[in-house]
Amino acid sequence: MPNFKGTRFTNAHETLIWAAKSETSRACFNYHAMKAMNDDVQMRSDWLIPICTGGERLKDGRSKAHPTQKPEALLYRILVACTRPGDVVLDPFFGTGTTGAVAKLLGRQWIGVEREEKYVRLAERRIADLLPLEGGAMEISEGRRAEPRIPFGSLVESGHVRPGTRLWGPGRRVGASVRADGSLDMAGRTGSIHQMGAAAQGLPSCNGWTFWHIEEEGRLVPLDAKRQAFRQATAADA
Repeated sequence: MPNFKGTRFTNAHETLIWAAKSETSRACFNYHAMKAMNDDVQMRSDWLIPICTGGERLKDGRSKAHPTQKPEALLYRILVACTRPGDVVLDPFFGTGTTGAVAKLLGRQWIGVEREEKYVRLAERRIADLLPLEGGAMEISEGRRAEPRIPFGSLVESGHVRPGTRLWGPGRRVGASVRADGSLDMAGRTGSIHQMGAAAQGLPSCNGWTFWHIEEEGRLVPLDAKRQAFRQATAADA
């Protein structure tokens, strides 16, 4: 907002409030989608998005239809960051319908509240002319935390990794045998794939899925590849 009175600094930003609606609910934040939109770098909290101009700016004759029409890029980023397909988005100051237009594009439901009839008519036409994305186009990047947790024991009991199978660390510098309960035996020491991976390196912790490898057709394959194959197989059966 400009500062015509000259009594303060001109605002260089607008503030977005990101919150859950109750103490027991959890706000949605699609961290990995935001990172993907920012060339795989964590997105900062300060955004530089141009104001609404050009063909995107709705006109009423030769003048602007709305004095503060928000750019679609802003609402696009907000909805990708904080909603999922099918969610309902409420805009209590709907204006010319930027929120509804982007919500429809991204497969979100929307509710708009607007008291000015001329803005309502503009918003209705704008949204009616917009085609939503379809199918997989609405999918966004998600981290491993969004995937169901799979214990290593599930691979053992399902036969994807047999008891007695030899697992190897990088370069075959250390090996361990799979036991029937999904734990590993490494030269008499036993524990989970993560515990034994950490012990092999003298570290406090380790991701055993990426440290340990299994031999297939003469080459070592990361144990995580077996987990992904198991995940795909169980998803297909579901």
